[in-house]
Amino acid sequence: MSGRTILAGRPDPLGATWDGAGTDFALFSAHAERVELCLFAAPTGRETERIGLPELTDQVWHGYLPDVMPGQLYGYRVHGPYAPLAGHRFNPDKLLLDPYAKAIKGALRWSDALMGYRVGSGREDLSMDHRDSAFAMPKACVVDTAFTWGDDRPPATPWAETVIYEVHVRGATMLHPAVPATLRGNFLGLAAPAMIAHLQRLGVTAVELLPPQAIVDERHLASRGLRNHWGYNTIGFFAPEPRYLGRGELWEFKTMVRRLHAADIEVLIDVVYNHTAEGNQLGPTLSFRGIDNASYYRLADPPRYYVDDTGCGNTLDLSHPRVLQMVLDSLRYWVEEMHVDGFRFDLATTLGREAHGFDPGSGFFDAVRQDPVLSRVKLIAEPWDVGDGGYRVGGFPPGWSEWNDKYRDTVRAYWRGDDGMLPALAPRLLGSADLFDHGGRDARASVNFVSAHDGFTLADVVSYDRKHNEANGEGNADGHDHNLSANNGVEGPSDDPAIRARRARQQRNMLATLLFSQGTPMLLAGDEIGNSQGGNNNAYCQDNETSWLDWRHLDADQQALNAFVARLTALRRGHPALRQPRFLHGETCTPAGLKNVTWISPDGVEKAEHQWQDVHARCIGLVLCAPDRDRHDVVMLVANSYDGVVDFTLPRLPGVTAWRCELDTAAPGAAPARFAAGTEVPVAGRSLGLYAAEAAP
Repeated sequence: MSGRTILAGRPDPLGATWDGAGTDFALFSAHAERVELCLFAAPTGRETERIGLPELTDQVWHGYLPDVMPGQLYGYRVHGPYAPLAGHRFNPDKLLLDPYAKAIKGALRWSDALMGYRVGSGREDLSMDHRDSAFAMPKACVVDTAFTWGDDRPPATPWAETVIYEVHVRGATMLHPAVPATLRGNFLGLAAPAMIAHLQRLGVTAVELLPPQAIVDERHLASRGLRNHWGYNTIGFFAPEPRYLGRGELWEFKTMVRRLHAADIEVLIDVVYNHTAEGNQLGPTLSFRGIDNASYYRLADPPRYYVDDTGCGNTLDLSHPRVLQMVLDSLRYWVEEMHVDGFRFDLATTLGREAHGFDPGSGFFDAVRQDPVLSRVKLIAEPWDVGDGGYRVGGFPPGWSEWNDKYRDTVRAYWRGDDGMLPALAPRLLGSADLFDHGGRDARASVNFVSAHDGFTLADVVSYDRKHNEANGEGNADGHDHNLSANNGVEGPSDDPAIRARRARQQRNMLATLLFSQGTPMLLAGDEIGNSQGGNNNAYCQDNETSWLDWRHLDADQQALNAFVARLTALRRGHPALRQPRFLHGETCTPAGLKNVTWISPDGVEKAEHQWQDVHARCIGLVLCAPDRDRHDVVMLVANSYDGVVDFTLPRLPGVTAWRCELDTAAPGAAPARFAAGTEVPVAGRSLGLYAAEAAP
């Protein structure tokens, strides 16, 4: 209780807002009967005051406390019916995090007291637990968001020039010897000079951070001494994850962004608005569940249970206007206050679900499309969830790009040597128009990747036939088995020079395919240095050297691969034909009659329709043409996934007199070589070449 005077304050904005003299507190709850604001002393976390919010305006409880300053720790206790059968789970004995908390202090300590019900009761979640959970809870913190951004400007890299680098802040920096020890594992570590220099040399234009928002480690992981390393278990949509803040301050994230922007590198963040860390009906009461369970979540029939389209126990209800508002407010906060350049949305199908199922015209998509802030940033969907009809690759509205797992699977299968892959490979090389060319969308809609955080690293794709997830403690039953990998002779590490050489070439093949395909390429951090996770394809709980990139002792092969990737990105930048913004359908490109797409068979002529039916064919040429200032850029990819050499005739095409080999994955150190059109050249088995056309004067 408190004798402190609390004023009416304002219902907007939601959250805790310091105005220089005091702090306004505002919390949405449609079904609460009373809301208490709890203040805590720092650093002890001892509750010092409990104050009822005096006003209720349009389902927002609010009050203003003079003299409450930044650094004040707080939480809420919300009174109302504990009636799970009716969808309500109010329990004022449980301290709750503010959904709009801009900073969270302290770590969650797993205890049965976090549960709104009595653990072990025969009535399970229909029972009610009266233990105070405050001792086990992290606390929200009032913040001053001021920061000197100076001349910071978003790089605003055009989509056609974008190369994304998916990276984990902690995993990328923990073992980097040139990152100061005090910065390793933190946002500032990613912005250390050594990391920025690496990103610039590599030629990436954007980092895509695995979830940087505040999370909770699941109880089953904590009980085994593990942590949620990836971070797809969000509890705070506005607050940066404390473990990445070395000093616990917001300016650390902002400084990282400012430094990356100064290096012309965009910052995209992975966000999880499809579910929260509160799990199913037997999960903890940490925030949303205790504030207004029936509003925040999609409830089943009966409403004691949760709709689970995410596989994580619950599903946020973005069809509710206040939940939709929270998500939009969060996104705008990260753009306007934290200066991020875009988002990758985890399980984005869930965000577009209405009562009748997934809808590309859902309230969420419509709200984003008309928003003057959000419609201008990069938006990338993970286009699936586990609910009915959840796989939606190609089904998102204009303005969105999507992770294209069909690209990953096709490229892996082709280079593994599977039969019948050329008809599938062709559209993937051209930006997957078969999936995305509708509704005014363009080639950037396809975010191409051959590996990502979820699954094998590229080095493991060529080193393991099967997953090895034993360290996760789930009997190797977790993680998927559809890896389309090949160990190339032995399972795991090998000292055999022939095996190592084959693996290195296969990595070069897939990386070159990725960087030379139409669409938006995404590299997995560490693939450029041959990073392995020991065959673990679900390292979500491995916050250790399994997932940390080891920069300390790069051997000659790793250094060569790193340089090779930098060369690939430079070639992509140098050839407009490799990064065209629109889908290509074989239209005439030059006055001489050359088309923007021409498929070439090994005999040097345009591939005939019937030849596409040959399931054993594995060698093909792709000629691409694009306008480039006062000339045309014409290049050809020649891919051969046979084991043996193929004699390939360089085509005679309108206006083309010669071809210059600019890259050969079978001989990455070879100097460029020039050949007259019509020359037959030997294309090594399991190799990809890039040729640039020379035109007659």
